[in-house]
Amino acid sequence: MLGRVLHGHGVAVRITEVEAYGGVDDPASHAFTRTARSEIMYGPPWRLYVYRSYGMHFCANVVTGPTNRAAAVLIRAGEVAEGLETARSRRPGVKDVALARGPGNLARALGLTLDDLGADLLVSEGVRLGEPPSDPVQVTAGPRVGVSKAADVPWRFWVTGDPTVSAYRRSPRAPAAGTTA
Repeated sequence: MLGRVLHGHGVAVRITEVEAYGGVDDPASHAFTRTARSEIMYGPPWRLYVYRSYGMHFCANVVTGPTNRAAAVLIRAGEVAEGLETARSRRPGVKDVALARGPGNLARALGLTLDDLGADLLVSEGVRLGEPPSDPVQVTAGPRVGVSKAADVPWRFWVTGDPTVSAYRRSPRAPAAGTTA
């Protein structure tokens, strides 16, 4: 998904950072235990899973399947490619490089809400995902951000050297790096 463009409500963001979750096999995934909130992740791929994080902001995931495995990719950061003024109005006073840095900020810049839950991202209108980039991007991998379980799994991927990528923050609830809990 890196380098693809996610189109929201009047804004498009080139994806620069993602984080993968292995569903039923991944204790850090919302779908590790099936709940009403994670139900969308058990359906067909290329749907948008939107949830409210800490009661404050929305985050967006792309369900990647296969169906009933509940795998998904959290969109963590991006560069505003279209709709810069709209993104600025949604995040006033923020430098352009940081408008969509971090999953909550990205969702806000795109105007995503729970109304977008389940959106088919392969359609030609509305919230949608553009084609893969024509030129490959250089990718770096590392541990996921802010998870307390499976914290050392290197399933966070970002465009190497891109200034819109968020900083790594290990969860204070995660065991020390290299240990198991």
